[in-house]
Amino acid sequence: MILTPIDRDRLPAVLAQFEAGLADRFARTVFRRIAVPAQAERAAGAPAVAHRRAAIDLLASFGMGLRPGSPGQDFNWDGTAARSDTEAYVLLHEAAHFQLAAPTRRQRIDFGLGPGPDTGRREAAEAAATIFGLEREREEAMASLLGILWEVELGQPALASFLDQNWLEGAGRSAAAHFCHVLDALAAGGFLTAEGRPARALRETPDAL
Repeated sequence: MILTPIDRDRLPAVLAQFEAGLADRFARTVFRRIAVPAQAERAAGAPAVAHRRAAIDLLASFGMGLRPGSPGQDFNWDGTAARSDTEAYVLLHEAAHFQLAAPTRRQRIDFGLGPGPDTGRREAAEAAATIFGLEREREEAMASLLGILWEVELGQPALASFLDQNWLEGAGRSAAAHFCHVLDALAAGGFLTAEGRPARALRETPDAL
């Protein structure tokens, strides 16, 4: 949910303000791939169907199981499979979580992070959580940005997700620095190529005790 909606006629100026706060060329290059004003709206109709099919194919390529139904029936991810009856951007976000989760958490409900916005069985997801506080927030931010970069890679409306997930909130203050920090964390973890595109890496390190 967008905390502060941005009028479409103001969007180019807000994007320019955000870019002006980016400290290095790497961050600016990645941001420019996201910041396409024509991609600020979700796809509908046949394009949305094609986007969902591409997202499902990506999950399958990572070895993620898929099962019918919406996350509202129980969980986005039950430890073995993702609910497939949801939008492409949600599926790509789950693929990002699968990449970023410690190996043992890839086998836990909602990756051990607790319930997401669409989770139906919230108490069960919370009981399965093993990551909390700042560590959880950090991984959620990384999954958000990595999922958005998969949208870019697949030709899907990444800016719509960038807006929905509040990356432009505080564009004239701390938002650009936060973007750079999360981008650097993804790069350091091997989840981005040298060009700033999503890599097909899976985390191999365990969570800190």
